[in-house]
Amino acid sequence: MERIEYKNFDLERVLYNKSSLSLYKCKFEGPNDGESPLKECEDIVIDSCLFSLRYGLWHTSGIDIKDTVFDDKTRATFWYSSNIKISHSKLLGVKAIRECSDIYLNCVEINSSEFSWRSSNIEIIDSSLTSEYAFFECSNIKISGLVFNGKYSFQYVNDMVIKDSTLNTKDAFWHSNHVTIQDSNIKSEYLGWYSNNLTLINCKISGTQPFCYCKNLKLINCTMTDCDLAFEYSSVEASIIGSVKSIKNPLSGKIEADDAGEVIIKDNKYPSKAKIILRNKK
Repeated sequence: MERIEYKNFDLERVLYNKSSLSLYKCKFEGPNDGESPLKECEDIVIDSCLFSLRYGLWHTSGIDIKDTVFDDKTRATFWYSSNIKISHSKLLGVKAIRECSDIYLNCVEINSSEFSWRSSNIEIIDSSLTSEYAFFECSNIKISGLVFNGKYSFQYVNDMVIKDSTLNTKDAFWHSNHVTIQDSNIKSEYLGWYSNNLTLINCKISGTQPFCYCKNLKLINCTMTDCDLAFEYSSVEASIIGSVKSIKNPLSGKIEADDAGEVIIKDNKYPSKAKIILRNKK
């Protein structure tokens, strides 16, 4: 494997179509502002480098990155690429990942709007993410130990598992399909609308108007704080610890909680057939 150390690159496509290459403490920045420095490359190791150029690794495969910073000038760094491993690094440019597959991120700080669109086979461990519209139309995702801040997250995702994470978001999981969230804290307005097969286990949930227009929604041993107008027009099986602020027009299924501040059932074109059990009501 060819090894390059302590070099500066700023020309366009400066390492185009390279393979079996190791980069150590190199910098991709400079007055020429060259785009696409590592386009169409494969089998690349990147260690302790700095990237400050756009479109860094398009159409690449077999990329192993550690201790590296992609700063806020690295727009659209990974597109149409596969087999990407990133650890102990920073991704700070917008649209950092799109239409990629087989992505593994471990201990990565991410601040990237529109992060990871239309990508598949993603695993994220012990990382932080600040983003809008993160994971739009992604599939086959495993996440654990994530701290997320943003909005419009996880929309149209398919087949995802999230564990031991903190999600501070809004309009999350809209139109999602086959998603399981376990042992996590979720603060979100309008959580999970139009989802199908969304399951939450041992989660702490807060925010207004959660879980409307859901199909096959399941809540198992969850708490719901400041959750008003919950479950409107949803088919739901929910076992809730504590109280719910208000429940409105659930479509079908069963909701069990200690109490509810208000249960609102109104005649409309979607009549409620759900069973509501409030354990502390006499």
